[in-house]
Amino acid sequence: MVENKKGILIIGAGGVSQVATIKCAMNIDTFEHITLASRTLEKCENIKQIVKDKTDLDIDIEQIDADDTKALIELIKKLNCKVVLNVALPYQDLTIMDACLETNTHYIDTANYEHPDEAKFEYKEQWAKDEDFKTKNLTALLGSGFDPGVTGVFVKYIEQNYLDTIEYIDIMDCNAGDHGYPFATNFNPEINLREVSANGRYWEEGEWIETKPLEIRVDHDYPKVGVKPSYLLYHEELESLAKNIKGIKRIRFFMTFGDSYIQHMNCLQNVGMLGIEPILHKGMKITPIEFLTTLLPDPASLGSRTHGKTNIGCICEGIKDGIRKKYYIYNVKDHQECYKETLSQAVSYTTGVPAMIGSKLVYNGTWDLKGARNVEEFDSSPFMDELNTQGLPWEVIEMDI
Repeated sequence: MVENKKGILIIGAGGVSQVATIKCAMNIDTFEHITLASRTLEKCENIKQIVKDKTDLDIDIEQIDADDTKALIELIKKLNCKVVLNVALPYQDLTIMDACLETNTHYIDTANYEHPDEAKFEYKEQWAKDEDFKTKNLTALLGSGFDPGVTGVFVKYIEQNYLDTIEYIDIMDCNAGDHGYPFATNFNPEINLREVSANGRYWEEGEWIETKPLEIRVDHDYPKVGVKPSYLLYHEELESLAKNIKGIKRIRFFMTFGDSYIQHMNCLQNVGMLGIEPILHKGMKITPIEFLTTLLPDPASLGSRTHGKTNIGCICEGIKDGIRKKYYIYNVKDHQECYKETLSQAVSYTTGVPAMIGSKLVYNGTWDLKGARNVEEFDSSPFMDELNTQGLPWEVIEMDI
């Protein structure tokens, strides 16, 4: 039974994992014991040393192939852990979920499942495991990063405290940081570039409307950052919020990109470097986007170089007591503040901290809904309180209609 288990297993050892592991160590009174596992043991060793330097806590490390369900089951059984936090690749969500079901272990992730051979991500296959998790009295918390994650909690908070019905949601994601490289991505390059170069999509009046990549642009004024060009993308929380927020009429997602980023990405796409199908190169099969990933700077290395701020939030418009209202709820984070605390830039920080918070609320039983659930299905209050105390304070402002 879950009640007899102890500790958290964190799978993955990238930039988000570094933040999440440090934050779990800072909350060791909740988590009791921490094990970090990845395919590359050296990365685990590096994070283990950073955690020791920052918190004076020793964590355990293990080597694991997250594509191997049998090996995952054996590791989880050996550790007898209570919660698994998946900050590996979204391709590996299903194998880790299956291992958690087999071992009666709660599951948390930050991004929904994406098939490695198709640039498409959706909750369908994870939601299909809902009854299995309910039957075993387990929680699978899906998408506990920032977006998805905090954005869903923000919307729920507005629904619980400011609006009787939310009709329109615009999720606005701004990274105004400068790392000094001609071109780099702030999280896993393969995932980032597949996401940005895909067709856009938004939900309106009960149907999905598709757009060409970066076809729709708005110049949005981000509080404490300024006006930035923002482009409509499809993002996974649109799918869950369209399902879980009653009365919604339209929901969209916008992200900032500079001209240089777009020019580099378009050039790479035009010459085939974003391809996900293997090609023959000097007698060997390689996948272009995987090869490109080895050439680009490691996102985990950007922390010391990146200056500026992020601003991620939600604009929610709807009805309160018969009157139309609009609210903007957001977080602003400084890259160098994040680096000082965790040796990571703000994009990793704003994902890793909510990953820890979601894990903490599941671990201590505060969030106890069973099944495969998204964050907006839970009471927002404890998560919002944790954001303020764990380094991601938020603000709400009322906007003119």
